[in-house]
Amino acid sequence: MRAIWTGSITFGLVNVPVKAYGATEDHDISFHQVHDKDGGRIRYQRRCEVCGEEVEYKHIDKAYEEDGDTVVLDKEDFNALPEAENNEIEVVQFVPNDQIDPILLEKSYYLEPEGKTPKSYLLLRETLKKTDRTAVVQFALRQKTRLGVLRVSGKVLILQGMIWPDELRAVDFAGTKSRAKISDKELDLSAQLVESYASDFTPQEFEDDYQIELRKLIDAKLAQGDTLDTETTFGEKPSGEEEDADVVDLMEALKASLDRKRGGKKKGA
Repeated sequence: MRAIWTGSITFGLVNVPVKAYGATEDHDISFHQVHDKDGGRIRYQRRCEVCGEEVEYKHIDKAYEEDGDTVVLDKEDFNALPEAENNEIEVVQFVPNDQIDPILLEKSYYLEPEGKTPKSYLLLRETLKKTDRTAVVQFALRQKTRLGVLRVSGKVLILQGMIWPDELRAVDFAGTKSRAKISDKELDLSAQLVESYASDFTPQEFEDDYQIELRKLIDAKLAQGDTLDTETTFGEKPSGEEEDADVVDLMEALKASLDRKRGGKKKGA
């Protein structure tokens, strides 16, 4: 695996250097589009509607339209935003594990300890386990400020992105307000049916049957010679577009962080 991000987790004055790796990958088979007549590859072109020229990706900016006016932002505009170069995962809360609704969670990343010693990483991992808490964090990735959580999976810290609260749709389905009466017998029979399916979750028992059969179909066509020469038919493929961190004295950092937190509460009081 290749790290997609390098930075550190911060809480109080404690700094935990880490590298992030994508925790998941798509196993779906990728396809190109081709002309049914001759098998030639279909390519999409980025063409300007004003001058009619085909535009390279490096010459494309982003625009936002509102009330008939368009604002154009270039790469320098985005780089000037304060979070564009942020390389910290900032802990803002430690909350009980059961307070995080799974509907809010997005992509997951493995966090690997980095630096001269993994002690601060191990301390954070064991603290989360001992307290049964999840760290709510803010971080920046690919020029976007994100909300996320840090949790423990085995011996590894996992960072999971979260949607922002205003991105969750509110629903009001009429059927959920129905006053239809459910009898005790119906509820008992339903519970028995659930019990008949009850077991521990074993994800390795499940397979993507569609992708398995699709792979068999592709292999059969390859074996039968039902193929096209990729180089001549598809043409040329388009070109694709650490320093060790100093580890602070953990005990001193923890004590200083607690003192600062307590001092803030006294001022607030």
